[in-house]
Amino acid sequence: MEITDLTAQVRVEQKKGPARRFRQQGLVPAIFYGGNTDNIQLTVKSADLVKLHKEKKDHAFIKLIIDDGGKKIEKLSLIKELQIQPLTGKLYHADFYEVDMKKKLVFDVSLNFVGKAIGVENGGELQHIKREVKVLCLPSDLPDHIDVDITAIEIGHSIKVKDIQIPENLTHVDPPEAAVVSVAAVKVVKVEAAAEEVPVEGAAAAATEPAKDEKKEKEK
Repeated sequence: MEITDLTAQVRVEQKKGPARRFRQQGLVPAIFYGGNTDNIQLTVKSADLVKLHKEKKDHAFIKLIIDDGGKKIEKLSLIKELQIQPLTGKLYHADFYEVDMKKKLVFDVSLNFVGKAIGVENGGELQHIKREVKVLCLPSDLPDHIDVDITAIEIGHSIKVKDIQIPENLTHVDPPEAAVVSVAAVKVVKVEAAAEEVPVEGAAAAATEPAKDEKKEKEK
């Protein structure tokens, strides 16, 4: 289990005005909470959170090293929510949830699809419906990913949550019948043949006939 360190500071001011000033200083307002601890209002460096987000470590375990007026406090946590401003893309607020190593939690685990489906070999199209599944387990039992062998999927078939093999110390949380990956038949659009066109020579001849008739009328 990978743990990433992140420094934070306790913040006393909690209103909108101070929060705005924190963001202008490159800090993100945050909160740490859990079932067995009091809420702690924090600030963390925006650059540190951005780095975690880019490296996809914002789903990993985070050891908060909290500076409380010179006193250091360490808390193991997960990012429960990371708010991003939709217009600017800047981080707005972060929620850290306390991790109890002796208590089972629900985690999102990424799926690693292995092999090439026989349905794809036969001309079908692979469709990823879910790239993560939810599992219940102790933090120490959380795997980095779960392998899913897709080689046996034929056209029109799928792998469901209940088909995914997981260790005994993990429990599926998603609905058992939910599809994860499938192979669909490729739709072929038939283009109807265009109506027969008059040959170019025939068309040209037909176009000159009225002119000939007109000439004959003038000669009379």
